[in-house]
Amino acid sequence: MRCVVQRVTEASVSVDSEVVGQIGPGLLVLIGVAREDGESDLKYMMEKVPHLRIFDDENGVMNRSILDCGGEILAVSQFTLYGDARGGRRPSYFRAAPPEEANALYERLISTWRAQGIHVETGRFRTEMKVSLVNDGPVTILLDSEKAF
Repeated sequence: MRCVVQRVTEASVSVDSEVVGQIGPGLLVLIGVAREDGESDLKYMMEKVPHLRIFDDENGVMNRSILDCGGEILAVSQFTLYGDARGGRRPSYFRAAPPEEANALYERLISTWRAQGIHVETGRFRTEMKVSLVNDGPVTILLDSEKAF
């Protein structure tokens, strides 16, 4: 499982010009699910994302998590995080999970964050979405449950 985590002052996602998810300060999390992802990958992201210390404390040091500061998450599915362009100019998405499997893990991940008391907004799975954000910092962190980076 891969996530691109961006600290934002605000973010929204629209489908057909309709805003379907919107947050204030918090995290925009783009989520990609691989074919081989399972429980350990889900557990890694459910714990890693909310505990990332990328929010400033009173001294201006990134030392607080979203759990500490009460921010929100906008979670957006993005199979293209598994795009592989090493072999040519058109990316292959072979490693991306089939939609039904990806959606099941995506929904479970969101549920675990909500169970931790985090307000989570989402996009719409398998739709053409427009994502808008104001990246704060900018701070962008790449996460991979296989720890490839």
